[in-house]
Amino acid sequence: MEASLESKRQRLYGILREMDGVVIGFSGGVDSSYLYAVAVEVLGNRALGVTACSETYPVRERREAEAIAAKLGGRHTLIVSEELDVPGFAENPKDRCYFCKKELFGKLREVADEEGLGEVADGSNADDRGDYRPGRKAARELGVRSPLDEAELTKDEIRELSKAIALPTWDKPAFACLSSRFPYGTRITRENVSQVGRAEEGLRELGLRVLRVRHHGDVARLEVGPQEFDKLVNGLRDAAVRIVKEAGYAYVALDLQGYRTGALNEVLTDIRPLGAP
Repeated sequence: MEASLESKRQRLYGILREMDGVVIGFSGGVDSSYLYAVAVEVLGNRALGVTACSETYPVRERREAEAIAAKLGGRHTLIVSEELDVPGFAENPKDRCYFCKKELFGKLREVADEEGLGEVADGSNADDRGDYRPGRKAARELGVRSPLDEAELTKDEIRELSKAIALPTWDKPAFACLSSRFPYGTRITRENVSQVGRAEEGLRELGLRVLRVRHHGDVARLEVGPQEFDKLVNGLRDAAVRIVKEAGYAYVALDLQGYRTGALNEVLTDIRPLGAP
């Protein structure tokens, strides 16, 4: 391990040691899984991973989080997140994530108070500083810390550290809630969230790993990783079309740019990193 990465790793351990206890928003993704693993090692029972169950997250994600918690032997619990009922969220404004994170972080703070744990933390990393993430405003308002970011760890470094301790998430593709599949201004309903979820789950069962189904009314715009273009077009096209249409779409389109983080932010011209006002 390079000295600079080891220095960051030690910094993360130091940040967690200084905490009396912490509730971690634990989705089962790359970042929160590594943070949770280190917190369990450092704080033992004073670390609690909390996974939110919501209609905007597939059941598969919850089950993976439960499996990781069991593997690590850490404390873990589930809560229900009800962002679809939060005023302002379903209308899908450009700061939609603020409403979602305010709901989530508020409930994590309640759990921390009930458990007598002093801190609430999420898995934001140093790479997130340059992205548009209005949810960070909610984190600031509720005093949620981001130890991975504080330690200046990037996504690639977190993957490397996760691999070193044999975390199964080290090479897991990035995942965001299903609400991120809708262009801003498109109303988010339980029905169309379920529609996107069925389409994505079916495509994953075909063997596609890096993918998004972007919802444009009757059109499903598929974003896949560059390495999966050939597999989809020349091997899985008919099956993919069938699955997406069975989910309720009339048309299936393939985005030639492929998957990229924050694709639906590309139409915004007045955004700032980290949800700054």
